[in-house]
Amino acid sequence: MKASEFLKFKNWIVIGDTANSEKYAHRILEELKKHDFNVKGVHPKGGSEIYSSLKEVPYSIDIIDLCINSRSGIEYLREAKDLGINKVLIQPGAESDEIIEYCKCNGIDYVEGCALVALKNY
Repeated sequence: MKASEFLKFKNWIVIGDTANSEKYAHRILEELKKHDFNVKGVHPKGGSEIYSSLKEVPYSIDIIDLCINSRSGIEYLREAKDLGINKVLIQPGAESDEIIEYCKCNGIDYVEGCALVALKNY
């Protein structure tokens, strides 16, 4: 599966520092918005229009874009599994053996790739 295949789904969450315009999570969130995706940010600290957990999100999540360190990322994947979310795009730098193994063992479809690259051809 390729990252571009996830673009057929419209309800996204970007997990990472989406409030910081210097971070990729922010760039990904803004680019998804430009392409009319329903997307919000999730970060442990929360913030203005940023949720601190997946369970706070008021819509059904199709895709998680994981753009956060793997220690936090694995915790969000556990929450995703509990909520029945089974698709994750793992950005470069957010991957780990533990995350990949968790996805494989828990029926979570994952792609290691970049949403920004996939959106260039969207």
